[in-house]
Amino acid sequence: MTFLPVQCRMARAGLGWGIRDLARSAKVSVDTVVRFERGEELRERTIEALQRAFEAAGLEFTNGDRPGLRLASRVAPRGPSEQTELTAPEGEQKEFWSNPPKSRDEG
Repeated sequence: MTFLPVQCRMARAGLGWGIRDLARSAKVSVDTVVRFERGEELRERTIEALQRAFEAAGLEFTNGDRPGLRLASRVAPRGPSEQTELTAPEGEQKEFWSNPPKSRDEG
């Protein structure tokens, strides 16, 4: 799976993480996160570290026609140093896409 800069920004927003929070959790520099989100090329292992930090916080990433992410039932909505768990209603998953699906009315 390819982890995209737009997914990184969406994941940070979904968790309420700032750039520093992600950098601390992924054990990379703040500048590295900024460069990735701008679309600059990084080493594959660095991109994987960013993705793993989000997955450890309870996110699942999707690809295909609509790259996005899904919040698992238990996530840490604050920085890694302030882990607080939220529980989604039983069986409910929240999904975010970079390009949301169109409703039937939007044609």
